[in-house]
Amino acid sequence: MSHIETDLIHAGKSFNNTPSVVPPIYQTATYYAPADADDYMAAATEARYPFFYHRHGNPVSSQTAELLAGLEGTEAALLTATGMAAISTAVLSVVKAGDHVVAQQSHYSAASILLKELLPQFGIDVSYFDQHDNASLEGSIRDNTTLIYLETPSNPNLAVTDLAYVGALARRLGITTICDNTFASPINQRPADFGIDIVVHSATKYLGGHSDLTAGVICSTQEAVNKAWKKLLSLGGALAPFDSWLLLRGLRTLSLRVRQINENALALAHWFEKHPLIKRVLYCGLPSHPQFELAKKQMQGFTGMLCVEVAGKDEQEQFARAQTVLNHLKIFANAASLGGVESLAVHPASMWGLHHSPDQKLKAGINDGMLRISVGIEHVEDLIGDFEQALAVV
Repeated sequence: MSHIETDLIHAGKSFNNTPSVVPPIYQTATYYAPADADDYMAAATEARYPFFYHRHGNPVSSQTAELLAGLEGTEAALLTATGMAAISTAVLSVVKAGDHVVAQQSHYSAASILLKELLPQFGIDVSYFDQHDNASLEGSIRDNTTLIYLETPSNPNLAVTDLAYVGALARRLGITTICDNTFASPINQRPADFGIDIVVHSATKYLGGHSDLTAGVICSTQEAVNKAWKKLLSLGGALAPFDSWLLLRGLRTLSLRVRQINENALALAHWFEKHPLIKRVLYCGLPSHPQFELAKKQMQGFTGMLCVEVAGKDEQEQFARAQTVLNHLKIFANAASLGGVESLAVHPASMWGLHHSPDQKLKAGINDGMLRISVGIEHVEDLIGDFEQALAVV
């Protein structure tokens, strides 16, 4: 069996039927039909067939999907146009009217809208559990619970969910599990290893790694992926050929990028813990993180995501100081998204404000003085220096 670094370069080559070392971009909506009627029928109906029509499949998408399935340790994978296309397609391929879904209290805001607003429109009930407390999950399950939806570490507060516990409980009860693995990446964590059924990503983030594409991926068994593919045909969230090609190119350096990002983030987190103007640091790789021991058990690295809470006499002063820091950063860009080669910093309370009530914001651990930081691959001394000069202005 090859190592990850080798697989990232060579996996899925069977889908490149040209002499080109770099797979070509199949910038076409459709393909010539086989002369044989039976072959044409097979092409039109086979799940994810790469040479029929773009909404059905694409050769580079097939190559990229095979690589991603190998990374996540699953049988198959399906690419989508965005991370939310992956999440919504995966969820809708599992649930139906009359079903019940259990989800974490803290997760990505767009996923929260899907759970709070869209699913109830289709007669699907959703309730929430505290991902810090396993007993909270078990107490939320009903007779009609068909799905447990997870995200670990969670966005933005870096809460860690016990994947082994959830996987074992769900398998025993016959409940499907979906885990958003975007914050970790398969370099740092593989939920399928802990019994999770379906793994989703916003491939826009670490997998692509260069902030130049939007994409999503669903990883699971052949049966589950084919079921999701059939749902995707109706939802229409196919990944564009060029974005598929960019994703494959970005994946070549995934292991190198994530390992450097992990190293930078840990060093920056340690530095933040010693700074007098930082009230709190949330990073899975710090012993001060309330779930540090759990993170060590299920993660090989602790990601480039961390949150800091700027100190202040009250939340109003914390908010003002956080904005001052953001406005004076020179290397860290104040921009949405995460997981790219460049470092970013955003204010979660501003980004999530329209989607969360004050109570929901409190339960999600979002404070007005909080900054969410996505660490890139720049030199760590420059990253520390950037925050040092920005905090000096406060």
